[in-house]
This record gives sequence, C-alpha cells and structure tokens, in this order.
Amino acid sequence: MFVVDYIRLNFIYLITMEKRYCLECSEPLKGRADQKFCADYCRNTYNNKVDKDTKNLIRNINNRLRKNHKILSALNVSGKTKVSRSKLYDKGFDFQLFTSIYTTKTGNTYFYIYNQGYLALENELFLLIKKEL
Repeated sequence: MFVVDYIRLNFIYLITMEKRYCLECSEPLKGRADQKFCADYCRNTYNNKVDKDTKNLIRNINNRLRKNHKILSALNVSGKTKVSRSKLYDKGFDFQLFTSIYTTKTGNTYFYIYNQGYLALENELFLLIKKEL
C-alpha cells in the first residue's frame, strides 16, 4: 500500500508541477526550483541587457570624472598649483562634473574630483590642491 501511495503522490506532483523556462532563451529548465537560466551564457546575456541605458550613462560619467581627475593630477604635481581656466579647458576639463564640494568658514568653495580639488580665484585663475587621504 505504501508503494502505491508514493507513486500516486509523485504522479500528482509531476502533473501539478509548473514548467519553468529560461528568462533569456525560453528553453525548459531542469534542476533547482529557483533556477532562472539554463546556462551561464544566458544569465550573462540577460543581465547585460538589464538597465543597459543606465549602465552606459554611469560608465560615461565615470570616464569623464576619470579624465578630470587625470588632468588635475597632471597639472598639480606639487600639491598646490595655480593654473588658468584656458589651460584647463585646453586639456578638456569639464567644470560641471565633480564628486564633492567643500565650503570653508571664510566662504571659499572648493570643488573636488576624488582627492584633487580646485578653487576659483580672480582673473580666471584656479588654485589646484590635493587632499591627502
């Protein structure tokens, strides 16, 4: 009697079990109940498609921030340097991108790209500084 009940329960389980399909290629899945993809290739392809536009935006902004940091690092070898706005523009510096702002008690506003900062002075000059981490 026990064997018959076991077979009947397995049969009912197989009939009621919902078929699952790969989220990328729609192939039937075999294995774990929480499996979503049939192979690593499908998982990678699917995840690369998710939020593709957002990932591209973030990648482009990070590249521009990296370029700004590289420009400041190259011009500010001593840790404290004055440069003109035109020199920064000529190198391709983007003044609209920075990672943080620091305002001193005297009202000076420093813009930072990671550890490299700049302060606008008079006559289109900028003071470049390096913050020690």
